[in-house]
Amino acid sequence: MIEGRLPPLNALRAFEATARHLSVKNAAAELCVTPGAVSQMLKALELHLGTKLFHRVNRGIFLTDVGQSYLPPIRNAFRQMAEATQRVAVAADTTLTVSVTPFFAASWLVPRLKRFQDTHPDADLRILTSSALADFSRDGVDVAVRHGIGRYPGLHSDRVLVVEIVPVAAPSLVAEKGRPICAADLVHWPHVHDAERKGWHLWFQSQGVEETVAPRGPSFDDSGLLLKAVLSGQGAGLLPAAMLATELEEGRLIRLADAALLDEFAYYLVYPEASHSRLKVAAFRSWILKEAAH
Repeated sequence: MIEGRLPPLNALRAFEATARHLSVKNAAAELCVTPGAVSQMLKALELHLGTKLFHRVNRGIFLTDVGQSYLPPIRNAFRQMAEATQRVAVAADTTLTVSVTPFFAASWLVPRLKRFQDTHPDADLRILTSSALADFSRDGVDVAVRHGIGRYPGLHSDRVLVVEIVPVAAPSLVAEKGRPICAADLVHWPHVHDAERKGWHLWFQSQGVEETVAPRGPSFDDSGLLLKAVLSGQGAGLLPAAMLATELEEGRLIRLADAALLDEFAYYLVYPEASHSRLKVAAFRSWILKEAAH
């Protein structure tokens, strides 16, 4: 053996499994290789070490004295590697990456995060602000919070929070169209939409108004951008009431009707179906649903 040169890891695995089973066939089944492959790895290991590790008698196989002394440190080394790997995996799994919309993060989530940290001190939260639906398989996001109707193919969604929605418009648009007397007056107004273009449909439905035209106008996947579009007079928009206090008070927006709660149009916790049983995801899901219920 060349000094300082370790044997191939696969050969050591074959040695440990064969010594444990005292069977090349059973070792091969455990390692998902053929018995011939195990025999070749054992021969290569013995050649590398320059000594015999097994006695082969008829159809049986037994450890030599050298093999018996070699086995405990090899077995211990594999156990240490397994334990170290588990520690790293557990440590990595304590980081929970949450993707949220900027408005929800600032107005609702961040002020409450200390309560999550107090009850889960070992969890490391990583908050990303984004409005686009997360790509869970590529961007490292564990869970996301999005506003919409909660229908995302291949993903599980839990309704977290229904917020009051208010129809608003810029003063310039109200001056052009006239202040609406009833909800039906808004059917023929220009609209700006959420990304799914479902908000106005649900709002008219809640007001008992049947739409006679297909939804037109720009759509936005970010509430902040939708607000800017409304402020610039591009159309009437539906936005969370809590988001509009300053603009309404300063007269930069005009409320077109009373606030409404749209049960489907809500904030949802979204994650892959396979993540439902992951401990950190389950912990965050349980916490945020309880927090929203208060």
